[in-house]
Amino acid sequence: MRAIQITEFGGPEVLKEAELPDPVPGEGQLLLDVESAGVNYADTHTVEDSYLSRSALPLVPGAEVVGRTADGRRVVALTDNGGYAQKAVVHEGMAHGVPDGVTDAQALALIIQGLTAWHLLRTSARLAAGESVVVHAAAGGTGSLAVQLARHFGAGRIIATASTQDKRDLALELGADAAVDADAEGLTERLTEANGGRKVDVVLEMTGGPVFDASLAALAPFGRLVAYGMASRVPPTPVEPAQLMGRSRAVVGFWLAHCVGRPGMYHEPLAELLAMTADGTLRPRIGGVYGLSEAARAHQDLRARRTVGKLVLDVTR
Repeated sequence: MRAIQITEFGGPEVLKEAELPDPVPGEGQLLLDVESAGVNYADTHTVEDSYLSRSALPLVPGAEVVGRTADGRRVVALTDNGGYAQKAVVHEGMAHGVPDGVTDAQALALIIQGLTAWHLLRTSARLAAGESVVVHAAAGGTGSLAVQLARHFGAGRIIATASTQDKRDLALELGADAAVDADAEGLTERLTEANGGRKVDVVLEMTGGPVFDASLAALAPFGRLVAYGMASRVPPTPVEPAQLMGRSRAVVGFWLAHCVGRPGMYHEPLAELLAMTADGTLRPRIGGVYGLSEAARAHQDLRARRTVGKLVLDVTR
């Protein structure tokens, strides 16, 4: 089968096309004929071995696929890597049927980024009706869905951040009430101003470094900052308990891996997201479709912040 394999850790340049043996499913696993694979920012960390979980070489990256089972069912599934290939092995419990009316790319936008956005708001932030929400990287895969879901879940005011005017305009189109520049310099003040001069209730933060620091400073009493990424690859200033106690603020970490296998945290919200997409309530944004051999370019575009929405590899070309 055709696949993208890495034999050394590094940047996009280590992603190489290769001919590999078909994977063999074990007990409780399915072999899928992959049609499309999702590209996530976390994949860039996996390729350089800088993610929360460590990687071993050689490695076929890719944590999400849409494909057909041996009996012809069309499913979307999480994988233990191996997604950038024409065939992939997945655990039966990770495969979820894709309804008619939902495209491959839309399904891929939901299984990691959609579930992440859902849990950031519902599980970690415990968003209450009327609360203000800041969504960083609001034009990205997770951010663009979080803006829409925050509106659907009753947020009072949604403040988006993005690095360019085009991306800020997209966030407004998706339902944000205000959109501000994502640069860390002056960010606390811009967020407060965008919220009518008041500190904010919830921040969904995936950049780290100074953006994390500025976001924490923008929290109102009883505000929650949910950290779910480290895109800047720069650690934030360490948080002391007194900083949290002084304004009754909370910092919550989230990693989707901890939802897998827990009752009610995987299939149920995914079914809700797929149904919302099928009826048009939710509009996953597709930022680009690349051929399998273009995986390195997809990573380059993602790391350079040239993309919006979900990136997809069409493994049939």
